[in-house]
Amino acid sequence: MPRAMSLRWQLLLLQAAIVCVVIVIAGVVAVTLQERSIRDSYRDRMVGVAFSISRLPTIAEAFDTDEPSEVIQPLAEVLREASELTYVVVTDADGIRYSHPNPDRIGEAVSTDPSAPLSGEVWSGTETGTLGESYRVKVPLYVGAGDEGRIIGSVSVGVLESELAAQVQSRLPWLLLALGGSAVVGVFGAAAVTSLIRRRILGLEPEQIAELVAERETMLHRLSEGVLRIDRDGVIASANDAAVQLLGAGPLVGERAGDVLEGPILEVLTRGEREGRLVLAGERPLIARATGLHDDDGRPVGGTLLLRDHTELHNAVRETDGQQSLTEGLRAQAHEFANSMHVVSGLLEFGAWDDAREFIARMQPGGALDLGPAADRLGTELSALLSAKSARARELGIRMTVEATGVVPAAYTGDMVTLLGNLVDNAFDACGAEDALAVTVHAGPTAIEVVVEDSGPGVDPALAEHVFEAGVSTKDPRARTRGVGLALVRRISRRHAGSVALGRSALGGARFTVRLPVRETVS
Repeated sequence: MPRAMSLRWQLLLLQAAIVCVVIVIAGVVAVTLQERSIRDSYRDRMVGVAFSISRLPTIAEAFDTDEPSEVIQPLAEVLREASELTYVVVTDADGIRYSHPNPDRIGEAVSTDPSAPLSGEVWSGTETGTLGESYRVKVPLYVGAGDEGRIIGSVSVGVLESELAAQVQSRLPWLLLALGGSAVVGVFGAAAVTSLIRRRILGLEPEQIAELVAERETMLHRLSEGVLRIDRDGVIASANDAAVQLLGAGPLVGERAGDVLEGPILEVLTRGEREGRLVLAGERPLIARATGLHDDDGRPVGGTLLLRDHTELHNAVRETDGQQSLTEGLRAQAHEFANSMHVVSGLLEFGAWDDAREFIARMQPGGALDLGPAADRLGTELSALLSAKSARARELGIRMTVEATGVVPAAYTGDMVTLLGNLVDNAFDACGAEDALAVTVHAGPTAIEVVVEDSGPGVDPALAEHVFEAGVSTKDPRARTRGVGLALVRRISRRHAGSVALGRSALGGARFTVRLPVRETVS
């Protein structure tokens, strides 16, 4: 099978064909306009000559003589030669010639119909006479006061069609030369445009471009990671399905990145983060990587943003942390129970039976994981979470108290686990040994209020207004996974049309208050 014609030759031949067709059409139009211009020029000249002759007093007076042709023929020939026309014929009312380029035709009747000028009309057109096919003008000949006089004959002036054709042909070489030059310039221009297009598409053939587009579409739309490409003007040029889903936005293509991307994500895109940073898109934790929008010299070059869903890993880490906290709590419970048994054993060894009975009576039922009455109001999941946190606080030497009033609706349990987990973990980071931490949950008929306060150093006033923003952390600012917990707390509260506030605790540290309205449809 012969090899298919390359794109370069297809483009060149197609453009050359278009140029040639356009030039041929232009040439035909130009020749037509030129021929019409020559014809109109001759018509104006013939009308002028015909009316000049028809208004000569000498011509009208000659009609009263015995031999009108002896006066009219010399005048007609002089005017014909001066006007470079083929003939000037003057006739009487019966169509008898009084002048003609061929003197032998004088006295004969004209070979064409003279009725139009004899009726007072000015007629022009092409007819075939004794001299051949000619383009002619016929006007009436009056005697008396101008056009109001009596018609006594007609004046016919014409030029052979062959002479008109010769006039057009005499100008064709220059026209053809111009059209040929235009064709050459057009072909070379088409070759230059073809070369430019080939460079713009990197020399690829249509089949290769189609394959690349198909591969790109397949790759982008089947990836689980979100991919966005931003041009040098900051406009999103392409976005795959995963990016739209992860960002929770509508069609992204054509939008300005600064208008649709949240602050931390936009910062990653602008500055460039090759190692990745943990950010939030709504309540979804993502790992964002980007190449940056500027080169080393600060010029805008566009960039690419990669987004990976971190929700499953984030949840797995939190579950692991919860299980680890529970394990630590059980270990602490076992450790305390072992210590108590050692005390009982020693008292029995010394024979202090009454002291042993008294010590056993003072031992707290349930050990380190018992929340007391609060457990029944919080439910299984929240009780398990706070029990494990209490055991951890005991290990750290932190005095942690949990109070609960009302019953937390089951529909809010999942979000409450996230809220309390983040707030208590932040309090642990702020507290040291001998510090106090208090958790209060009040579930009323219209709202749930959560208060977590501690006796730590509190939040730096410079960060107080920004502590709920994603990426802002009071801990190590170089940690790429920090600055998510409090931002997530605020977003969850906003989803429930609630609020979260930071204040100063009576214990001396920070006080975080979350209020979630209880919807009537939620039980």
